[in-house]
Amino acid sequence: MTNRLAQSPSLYLRKHAENPIDWWPWCDEAIEVARRENKLIFLSIGYSSCHWCTVMEGEAFSDRTIAEYMNANFIPIKVDREERPDLDSIYMQGLQMMVGQGGWPLNVFLDPKDLIPFYGGTYFPVEPRYGRPGFLQVLQAIRRHYDTEKAKVESVTAEIRGYLQQGAMLQPTGGEQLDSSLLRQGLKTNTSVLKGIGSGPCFPMMPYAGLVLRGVRFSSQAEVSKEESQSDAKQVCTQRGLNLALGGIYDHVAGGFHRYTVDATWTVPHFEKMLYDNGQIVEYLACLWSSGVQVPAFESAIAGTVQWLVREMTAPEGYFYASQDADNFSDAAAKEPEEGNFYVWKYQELEQLLTAEELAEIKAEFTVTAEGNFEECNVMQRRHPHNLSDKAEVALLKMFEVRYGVKPDARSTFPPARNNQEAKAGNWTGRIPPVTDIKMIVAWNSLMISGLARAYTAFGRTEYLSVAVRAAKFILDRQWVDDRFHRLNYEGKTAVLAQSEDYALFIKALLDLQQASLGLGIGEEKEFPTCKFWLEKAVKVQEEFDEFLWSVELGGYFNTASDASGDLVVRERNYNDNATPSANGVAIANLVQLALLTEDLQYLDRAEQALRAFSSVMNQTPQACPGLFTALDWYIDRTLIRTTNEQLESLIPQYLPTAVYALTDNLPAGSVGLVCQGLSCSEPAKSREQLWEQVQNSQIRG
Repeated sequence: MTNRLAQSPSLYLRKHAENPIDWWPWCDEAIEVARRENKLIFLSIGYSSCHWCTVMEGEAFSDRTIAEYMNANFIPIKVDREERPDLDSIYMQGLQMMVGQGGWPLNVFLDPKDLIPFYGGTYFPVEPRYGRPGFLQVLQAIRRHYDTEKAKVESVTAEIRGYLQQGAMLQPTGGEQLDSSLLRQGLKTNTSVLKGIGSGPCFPMMPYAGLVLRGVRFSSQAEVSKEESQSDAKQVCTQRGLNLALGGIYDHVAGGFHRYTVDATWTVPHFEKMLYDNGQIVEYLACLWSSGVQVPAFESAIAGTVQWLVREMTAPEGYFYASQDADNFSDAAAKEPEEGNFYVWKYQELEQLLTAEELAEIKAEFTVTAEGNFEECNVMQRRHPHNLSDKAEVALLKMFEVRYGVKPDARSTFPPARNNQEAKAGNWTGRIPPVTDIKMIVAWNSLMISGLARAYTAFGRTEYLSVAVRAAKFILDRQWVDDRFHRLNYEGKTAVLAQSEDYALFIKALLDLQQASLGLGIGEEKEFPTCKFWLEKAVKVQEEFDEFLWSVELGGYFNTASDASGDLVVRERNYNDNATPSANGVAIANLVQLALLTEDLQYLDRAEQALRAFSSVMNQTPQACPGLFTALDWYIDRTLIRTTNEQLESLIPQYLPTAVYALTDNLPAGSVGLVCQGLSCSEPAKSREQLWEQVQNSQIRG
């Protein structure tokens, strides 16, 4: 027997459809029932590829004793955080305030009157273990506390309400300056964050890495202190790239990056693959390459990731799927999936598969041993960043064929297992694959489009641009319903109005495609939309963004549209960077670029207003908002380079983090380019050398 979630388009919600818990989706009716029956709301938020979400679904949420008590005393509501990041953000803040940390599954108990949380946690086991109480004990204690300690509950909810409202109403104090000293402080602080060495898990932290890479260009200036030296910042950025491209976080057999590693040595990953990580990492490695750090492993990791994207993560219509699970079934008879089974290798398996020479080469290039490094198996981690030998490449091809049951082919696709039933019933010729969440999320697709566009400009491979263009055109063609932008697409059906990250990241993707299109060679431009096309689309999407999400009173962009936020406790403006960049950081950088490309200074005024709205956060907690410092960098060092096709060919592959290009035939006589900084221009450059010198100088004004 199934519950209300059985008909949900969300894979995560459907995973709970056979639970004995009487789940509701987030809706007005569920909230009304809770209020009418005076039942607490148990709100549980997670996502389909979350390992501990899956564990709790199979344990506590499948336990009939727990379900009976839950159904009698609570209104249980399930939310897919990938559908509703606005809800997730609000209640994650509440959880962090209550217990000091957050994570998923995010489980909170809400007072039905005002939907304010007063207790919460993440994973709860069925029975007490891991230093955590059993879930039934928690439910009984919460119900008892709510019924007998009303005053305490109201005190807690009042405190949390005030905390949430204070964060939502953040205003500038008036004394902060948007200048180079603030930018330098942000760069210094976030460089320290990125190079911090701990004993716990390692995450990509791409918003931080991207900002620190921007700062490398300042580090060669004489006035920069020793601790901020160029070698330090550049070394930190290069090391992050090496950790990603060489570590176990990268799938060396078939491409694509896992979510994070559970250790401090970048060895053993948590095996889910998220589209948003892969898009950001591709962009970062391509930027590293363009900045002059041309390590062979970076190029091969990008190429392998694009191959994985095309093979396993691209719908026939051209958009990208959301994620792949960490777990998979070892065989069709297995009751529960195992973490990482699809990706790891027993030493004996490699001995049988490879020749002695190939095995020796794999052991020389990767961390492969008889003992293994993960549950008596091997997670492969590269030892060196150089090109792999021919023998090692042959060995990897054999391993690919064992895993997938077919030889690798750049043009082939591997069908997704869309749920556990399909995974177990599929006629797989290799290993049973993890489940793929095939929904299309605009924000995550946009991150991948930007990564592909940057990779195209770095390496000139038009197949990268082609893949990006198909995805962007799908969004343009399919994600507007009744003249409103939508966040999700479930196999042709749009859902959920777009949120700020969808607008901001898609506008960025359109601008990245606009710039990449300038670099098309003769004949290639006929295969792709023009740079004018992409800019016009960016302007149009920005208009809708401004109309429905801009805060006239406070500045910056709300997470949710004005006509889609009635069910929210507070209406937030996202400025913190997490696994994905903050919407407002990206949006402000977009506004600066639009001002340069359209010469409409209203965009620049709005960018300044938004930066001032968050200036107090930038001063007080710079480690929380690297994306805002990226936006500040754009605002201070914004540069427009007007030049010709001939000059652009050598400029477009370069890493110039606050510059945009415009092609023109209307340059002053005898000049090859015009570099405009802010609201003034340098003298017309008479030679390629002078143009390059002006361009470089324009990037270090801040």
